[in-house]
Amino acid sequence: MEWMIYGANGYTGELIAREAKRQGMTPVLAGRSASKIAALASELKLPSKAFRLEAPSEIVEALRGVRLVLNCAGPFSKTADALMRACIAAKAHYLDITGEIDVLEGAHRFDADAKAAGVVLCPGAGFDVVPTDCVALMLKKALPEATELALGFEVSGRLVSAGTAKTLVEGPGKSGKIRRAGRIVDCPLGRGLRRIDFGRGAKLAMPIPWGDVASAFYTTGIPNITVFTPISPVQRAIARLTIAFGPVLQSSWLQSWLIKKIEKDVQGPDVSTRNANPSWVWGEARDARGRSHAIRIVTLNGYSLTVFSSLALAQHLMSNSCPPGCWTPAGLIGENFILSLPGTSKLDLPHQIA
Repeated sequence: MEWMIYGANGYTGELIAREAKRQGMTPVLAGRSASKIAALASELKLPSKAFRLEAPSEIVEALRGVRLVLNCAGPFSKTADALMRACIAAKAHYLDITGEIDVLEGAHRFDADAKAAGVVLCPGAGFDVVPTDCVALMLKKALPEATELALGFEVSGRLVSAGTAKTLVEGPGKSGKIRRAGRIVDCPLGRGLRRIDFGRGAKLAMPIPWGDVASAFYTTGIPNITVFTPISPVQRAIARLTIAFGPVLQSSWLQSWLIKKIEKDVQGPDVSTRNANPSWVWGEARDARGRSHAIRIVTLNGYSLTVFSSLALAQHLMSNSCPPGCWTPAGLIGENFILSLPGTSKLDLPHQIA
């Protein structure tokens, strides 16, 4: 059955393509650059296609005979909408590895169309969502009446790919995001700090506009959601500066210059760096009676985890009859999905606090 990796010549897309080949899978490698895609496909002895995303009819034609598309071309604010629409028209399942709130939230407006077409849309198939999404569902099942959900992660090492860097460039100058009473609302960067032990000792942590602000609501129905990551005094000062200089940071000329600079200079971490830098994931749910439940897990580096989680989701969709519509990873496969992936383990048993 033919399936496709779009953006296969990008940093994470290439990692996924190489692992797919190693696992004996034969995806079609696709992207905008015919020369780059053809070179990688030739090396891996895989089929390839090159097409852009500006003309919807051309995308649908390129997807003829394709049963599933895994979109690895970020920023996903520029690619996800067009590919989701084309997948619905071509009756192909859609996955991507985004962590962008607007993309994850916006995907649900296609739920009825996906059901009518008999396909699954599941954005957030990588690190940015999978571990915290699974932890969120674990917590919901442990504390069914939870009204507050806090999630977070701590990563070691700060190297990023060009695609991640381009996505991050869109963020400075914008407000943070949290969910309150079921609605996504602004949260000024640097506000709402709390101390959290993600698994390596308590650290001061800041709310961030992470994908679970969107996705965890659809997984759990919990109306109040905040996502945290540790913040140093320097990072806290930078967060305040980004608020003050927001209009400049969001100007089109600066954004364009930064993206060109990133495309020229930014390289993703090599395998030894990835292997040396795992990620710690934490979650806590609370109910109206003051009861709480917390979980901590450790996973592979985010890029490495994304390779395994996205391929596992692709295999699941191609091997099983899944209810159509827009899904989150944990909603589609279940809360133990993260524990089935290489390099993941619980740091301690879930515990309740009276």
